[in-house]
Amino acid sequence: MEHTVMHNEAESRFEVALDNKVAVVDYRKMNGVYLAVTHTGVPKEYEGQGIAAKLTKALLDYARANGLKVKPLCSYARVYMDRHPEYEDLRV
Repeated sequence: MEHTVMHNEAESRFEVALDNKVAVVDYRKMNGVYLAVTHTGVPKEYEGQGIAAKLTKALLDYARANGLKVKPLCSYARVYMDRHPEYEDLRV
């Protein structure tokens, strides 16, 4: 199944609509310099499908495209960045 990631800037999150539920990666923009990733959540019945990874990648690609750094406060985002050294230059 194809999952489309949307940037919901008003809610400070990236999200994927899943039937009547939503998977998210939440962030706070700090001083216009970096994104503090505060939470990654996928409904239980959708876990294991790579949705959290897709959300996190979208956030990191957005940060890079906009000249922002990333502070992974959320454990999932921290582990994702540890496993993907191509994003290490974004880490605060």
